[in-house]
Amino acid sequence: MLQQTTVATVIPYYQRFLARFPNVRALADAPLDEVLHLWSGLGYYARARNLHRAALQIRDLHGGELPVNFTELAALAGIGRSTAGAILALSSGARFAILDGNARRVLARCFEVSASTTREFEQRLWQLAERHTPSERVADYTQAIMDLGATVCVRRQPDCTRCPLASRCLARRSGRQLEFPAVRPGAARRAARRARRVFMVVAVEPAGGVLLERRPPSGVWGGLWCLPEFATAAGASAFIRGSLAAAQPPQTLAVLEHAFTHFDLSITPLLVRCSAATAVMEEGAGVWYNLRAPARIGLPAPISALLARVPGEQRPAVRQR
Repeated sequence: MLQQTTVATVIPYYQRFLARFPNVRALADAPLDEVLHLWSGLGYYARARNLHRAALQIRDLHGGELPVNFTELAALAGIGRSTAGAILALSSGARFAILDGNARRVLARCFEVSASTTREFEQRLWQLAERHTPSERVADYTQAIMDLGATVCVRRQPDCTRCPLASRCLARRSGRQLEFPAVRPGAARRAARRARRVFMVVAVEPAGGVLLERRPPSGVWGGLWCLPEFATAAGASAFIRGSLAAAQPPQTLAVLEHAFTHFDLSITPLLVRCSAATAVMEEGAGVWYNLRAPARIGLPAPISALLARVPGEQRPAVRQR
């Protein structure tokens, strides 16, 4: 949860998550929908899917016990070299280097790391991480370098007056702190922020259920339940005519704006009152979702906000289709 999310945001999610999944087996035995439900609002949903996959691997391949072998640990879904090193360093004091975003920033600034290729850039940082990881008090060092990057050597306004590495930091000496970590060498310059517009069909059946469909497992909101989405109004209209028992023409609702890391999304909802709870969709691909007695499924935060604006009574159950 702390990958790409702040501690303050994570705490209530973490508490709810552990209350529901107190151990690895409980997580592995749970349906992915329930995992995504408790993750809704944290973003970067691939993390939740990987966490569930890792729990399944631990249950099925390692007898329900987290492996303590570095290679086996790093092979778990969503873990990899740095996270495996951090787990072993913090849990047992084993000497493994880490290179999360915070440690990367500290090392890149302290040693003014630059390279002609992305691969060389990463190799140099890993070499520095390995060289400076101590043989003693490894857990303290690992926590310290992560906290240093998270609280002092921050991205935009590093507090160099509080930094214990200030006297040896090459970037501070040259006044170039904000230039490191550099944009990864060899990569194209970041393109101008994109804007994307979509149309979403808000199909409401007589009892108040709203039609949702599961998104593909990868990509934006992968594996979550969303309103049927279309790139054009014509595409949405064709779906309404061909797949829904529309009782009246669609009504355009207020546009909803949502910002992702690399683009801005503009959602135009089209409200459709249906004469019956029918929809032409693949088996298991859709649900009629009831807001008053919601199923425990994963919903992106913007979709939850949009559903909260749907007028009308909601029915008491969810029917799979």
